[in-house]
Amino acid sequence: MEFQLSMETEEARRRAGALFKKEQQSREAEQAMADYEAQLQAMREKTARLRALRLARAAGNTKKPRGATAKAQRS
Repeated sequence: MEFQLSMETEEARRRAGALFKKEQQSREAEQAMADYEAQLQAMREKTARLRALRLARAAGNTKKPRGATAKAQRS
């Protein structure tokens, strides 16, 4: 009887440990996904900002490229 009770207690501990580990992994996965999504959003915002700066610079540079004017002057 005592041996059987000990086995049941040990089995209950294993199950509880497995359940705890599973829940902990689930929480860590949720946190990892949140971090990933935050990094992805930051990268998208940075890309949009840099694109806007590049387009603004390109719009301000309506002159001919340097190479074209230097070549035209030599001819």
